[in-house]
Amino acid sequence: MTELVKADASHLKGLLPLFEAYRNFYGQESNKILAQNFLTDRMEREESVVFIAYVNQVPVGFTQLYTTFSSVSLESFYILNDLYVDAGQRGQGIGRQLLEKAKEHCKNMGYKGLALETAKDNPAQDLYEKLNWKKDSQYLHYFWTNTKD
Repeated sequence: MTELVKADASHLKGLLPLFEAYRNFYGQESNKILAQNFLTDRMEREESVVFIAYVNQVPVGFTQLYTTFSSVSLESFYILNDLYVDAGQRGQGIGRQLLEKAKEHCKNMGYKGLALETAKDNPAQDLYEKLNWKKDSQYLHYFWTNTKD
């Protein structure tokens, strides 16, 4: 049975390996110290909400949400920035449960909705669409990178 828990500082030890695996999935090098500092800062500053999935008390997946705002609609919404399930646990509905938990939390907060971006080749797109996430065909997304020169 899967248990979903809203993470706090006491969950960092179990969250960190999943967070590093997620970052590796997206081609980032492991850096446990920076990753732990990043997660600690988000939690201490209450800048994100993290839900962790446990199977038999072992952490197997997580999702992380960041609050943002829309000047057009004058409402808050979440960016579902991270979703990861351990490779050995995929196909068991854990990702679906984490997405549903994010939706439930969004509703409980009275937020407008959830936004997410993903790689064009991410196979999780099928899951998103099964759960009524709509691909944005109205807006283009751009990103400027600070070269830190």
